[in-house]
Amino acid sequence: MIKADPNDKTLITELLAKSFEKNLSVNYIIRQDEKKAHRLRVLMEYSIKMCSLFGEIWLSNDKKACALVLYPHKKKTTFATIYLDVKLALSAIGISGIGKAIKREAMIKKKQPKEKMAYLWFIGVNPLYQHLGIGSNLLKEVLANATKNGLPVYLETSTQKNLPWYQRFGFRIYDKLVLSYVLHFLKHEPAK
Repeated sequence: MIKADPNDKTLITELLAKSFEKNLSVNYIIRQDEKKAHRLRVLMEYSIKMCSLFGEIWLSNDKKACALVLYPHKKKTTFATIYLDVKLALSAIGISGIGKAIKREAMIKKKQPKEKMAYLWFIGVNPLYQHLGIGSNLLKEVLANATKNGLPVYLETSTQKNLPWYQRFGFRIYDKLVLSYVLHFLKHEPAK
C-alpha cells in the first residue's frame, strides 16, 4: 500500500463515489435529488480532507482501492474544520437534512468508545476490480499498520453482505444502530 498524495484526490474521490453510490448509510446522509452524484462527491472530498488533516489515506499499489483512516484522538476543531463542516452541510446534506445528520452523528458517537483508535471511515475498490483480492490486501495492510501503532481499528457498515468479509479479518460486531437501515459497529483488536 502507498500513501496518497494531493495529486490523487480526484482519483480517490471518484473511486469512493463509485464504491459508495448505493450505500445505505451514505445515502441516508446526502440529499436525494437530481444533484445526488455531486453531493456524494462533496461528501467524499470532505472525508478526504478530514483524513488529510487528522489521519491517513492509503491506496493499493495499483491505485484500484483506497482506505480513509481517521485518528479521532488527533482531531481538533479549527476554523478550517468548521468551514468544511458548513460546506458539507450546505452542499451535500442540505439544510433540511442537517438535523437528521446531527442526530445520527450523536447516536454514533455515543456507541463509539472513547479510546485511541484507527477509525476506518471508508474502504473502497473500483467496482470494475472488485472480488479480485485488492480490497482484502489493502485491509490487511491497514490492520498491520494499526497493529504497528498499537491501535484497535473501528468501523461501521450498513452493508450486511460485508459483515462476513470483515469478520474473516478478525473484526467483531460490538453494537448496532437501527435507523431506516441497520448500522453495524465493528472492532478489530491489534495483534499481539
